[in-house]
Amino acid sequence: MSLGFLFDGFRDFAEKDALVWRDRAFSYADLSASVERWRGFLAEKGLPRGSVTALEADFSPSAAALLLALVESGAIVVPLTESVRPKKSEFLETAEVEAVIEIDAEDRASFSLTGRKARHPLIMTLKDQGHPGVVLFSSGSTGASKAAIHDFLPLLDKFRVRRMAKRTISFLLFDHIGGLNTLLYTLSNGGCLVTVSDRSPEAVAAAIERFRVEVLPTSPTFLNLLLLSEAGLRHDLSSLTLVTYGTEVMPETTLSRIRELLPAVRLQQTYGLSEIGIMRSKSRSSDSLWVKIGGEGFETRVVNGLLEIKARSAMLGYLNAESPFTEDGWLKTGDAVLVDGEYMRILGRKTDIINVGGMKVYAADVEGQLQAMEGVEDAAVTGIPNAITGQMVSARVKLSTAETLPEFRKRMRAFLKDRVPAHHIPQKVELIDKNLHSGRFKKMRRVVNEEE
Repeated sequence: MSLGFLFDGFRDFAEKDALVWRDRAFSYADLSASVERWRGFLAEKGLPRGSVTALEADFSPSAAALLLALVESGAIVVPLTESVRPKKSEFLETAEVEAVIEIDAEDRASFSLTGRKARHPLIMTLKDQGHPGVVLFSSGSTGASKAAIHDFLPLLDKFRVRRMAKRTISFLLFDHIGGLNTLLYTLSNGGCLVTVSDRSPEAVAAAIERFRVEVLPTSPTFLNLLLLSEAGLRHDLSSLTLVTYGTEVMPETTLSRIRELLPAVRLQQTYGLSEIGIMRSKSRSSDSLWVKIGGEGFETRVVNGLLEIKARSAMLGYLNAESPFTEDGWLKTGDAVLVDGEYMRILGRKTDIINVGGMKVYAADVEGQLQAMEGVEDAAVTGIPNAITGQMVSARVKLSTAETLPEFRKRMRAFLKDRVPAHHIPQKVELIDKNLHSGRFKKMRRVVNEEE
């Protein structure tokens, strides 16, 4: 049985806390009992093995147990959260969802059949093999959302060897590869997952303090918001031993400031994609953006400055796009990198590199500098056409001050003058009053482009 090793662990850890949900702790024995109830639920509904089943939920004991029961039953699971509600109909159609199970905020479940019959060749491959699967949608921050379909079994392999048990907060979402990785890592090692329904800096910091959380897996965007809110100063974060950050490029300025806030905490860059899963990683140091990625089941290479990865846990393909793999199985990530021996520095997506008169500007670098300015809540940088230099740097900025645009532009130029090369300074600036990150706390630069 594919989940046998996990359920064996549940018995070994029976009395330990598995999850904290709504300020209440649930043990591994509670989780095992919940899985058993969901087995009965699926049997009662007569859900055929291999059904493409949407699971609309956030992290909770019921959601975690149902996910495991679905995987055990051979279902192809399509996790969906509130963050993708505007795209729900599109996602259900793209994934050819046959059944929908929704767990609401009160932990009540509803079940419905869509009347659809899945016929996509990649879905049929899993059905014919009798393997469980998962469909993960990209955030769409760099274009239309793509539906990556995985065989669930290779994703489970790296969790069979037990590692350190930690109290970890469920920051990354239930329908995100990082969120699933957090859940499976925690449960396979007898750790405790502290769930939060509110992912604001204040709520996350309060949960860390109250439940003595040791690990915060998050994004650079959230860490910047944590700094701006000063929630880390109002709450005791001394239980933290590790902060992992990924999903986007970390600005050097943000890393330096979070290091000052949490000097005793190890800061570790992670790397993963919906297409391949989460790789093992090791930062050169807590104040370094150089990282070693790979581990068993992964190979890396750099071609023309761009990272390519071959993985045993690679997806079968996209349900709504052409395969991104080379003929010999390498994923072209599109991430520009520098290499120093075993370590790499992730510079950002090729599409986020701005070419100003032949000189490269990395959007994350400029954003980091802008975010270091007093009164700047967020910034998104992109390149726009320029008749002379080919492109120029454009920025949208969210302020907490009452400055006018001319006042801010003058202050920005003075601040950046001695910090960055002249061609890095934004030539076009727009002040906005909305967030520049998605519900997954990831920068949305593509939206900026489309609105120009």
